[in-house]
Formats: sequence, C-alpha cells, structure tokens
Amino acid sequence: MSNKKLDKIDKTILETLQSSGRITNVELAKKAGISAPPCLRRVNALEDAGIIKGYHADIDSASLGFGISVFASVKLASQTDKDLRAFEELVGQWSLVRECYLVSGETDFLLRIVAKAWEEYQNFISNELTSAPNVDSVRSSMVMRNAKNLPGIPIE
Repeated sequence: MSNKKLDKIDKTILETLQSSGRITNVELAKKAGISAPPCLRRVNALEDAGIIKGYHADIDSASLGFGISVFASVKLASQTDKDLRAFEELVGQWSLVRECYLVSGETDFLLRIVAKAWEEYQNFISNELTSAPNVDSVRSSMVMRNAKNLPGIPIE
C-alpha cells in the first residue's frame, strides 16, 4: 500500500490507464495535460509506489472456449491462520480458479472458477476442491450473464 498523495494529473493517468492500458505515453500525456517525459516519470512513480500493480489484456473467455463461470463459496473445517494460508497456497495451483477471496460471514473463501464445459467444472469440484484438505463444504452459483464488468476502481 502507498500513502502517496495523488493530484489531478495522477488521477487522470490512473483513470486512463485503467480503461486503456495500451495507450501510448504520448497519448496519455495529452490526456493528462502534460508533456511525455514527466508523464512517464509519473507512471513510473505510480508503479514504484505499488499503485499500478501491472498491465494485462482483457480476454473474452467464451471466445477461447471457457463458457462456464461459477462462483464457489468454500467453508473450511478449521480457520486457523495456518489452515487459511494452506488453502490459499493450494488454490494458487488450480488454473481454473481465477480469483480467490478470503471473506467474512458464513463461508471462508469466495472463488471465481472458469471451465470449458459443465463436466470440467464438476470434475474439478469432485476431484480437487471438495477433496482438498480441510474443505468442509462448497456452494456453487453458476453465472448466467455478466451484467457489468469494470476494471479497477472508481477514480475521483
């Protein structure tokens, strides 16, 4: 985390990069109202401060055959820090799990899982997730449609 104070130019840079990560530095500088060299220095400073964590392509999962998307709520039998971290390490090995959140409430983790077919998801649930050490229960909610998918956060 960073305590870096962001000015209007930093916020414009972040908002622009969040929606258009492939923008050139020259185009970004124009949008921010500054010249290219100081714009690049600001981007580097935002990266160094850990505010910009990386860049990625937003890939349409269905176009590559991953038409199944499921949220799985996972309850563990034990919630000691050691057990929570062990589960997180295991999740890190499963390529079908794209996101993993430790959450409060009735369950311990919320996973977003993708699969090419319902059978692939069922096999993953049966052979990997529910048979994993310390997993007490799993509740799945299949995504019917994605109504909103914005990257990042709202920039003021």
